[in-house]
Amino acid sequence: METKLNEWETTTRKNVRHVAYWTGGWVLTVASATFGPKFLWDYNRGISIIAILFSTIIGVGMFLMNRKYTNGLDEMQRKVTMDATAIACGVGVIGGVTYSMLDVANVIPFDAETGPLIALMGITYFIAFIVGSIRYK
Repeated sequence: METKLNEWETTTRKNVRHVAYWTGGWVLTVASATFGPKFLWDYNRGISIIAILFSTIIGVGMFLMNRKYTNGLDEMQRKVTMDATAIACGVGVIGGVTYSMLDVANVIPFDAETGPLIALMGITYFIAFIVGSIRYK
């Protein structure tokens, strides 16, 4: 039993590291695709398309690694993770639609961008995960 638990812990830690690497890679490719046209390649459309496609491919890899990580969790951890994901998704959809409507109605003095929405979803997921972990201990 001890060996099996250590093997499971080792696999879980490895999956967490892989999720972190893929997520970091995706953030870097998104930053490159976002800021590269202005600062690196002088609005070259071809390079921008390649950067966006590369970012999309890395994003799919991140998604698949997150799936592998989630599938390797035990039932309680999976429940906490899925609950946090559901809450973050709900906040993202409802918050995103509200944010867009505020922009369309000219209630906010700036354009609705995706960056703040992604940040809100990330913070929501983190808080929901922490609260769920504490609740199910």
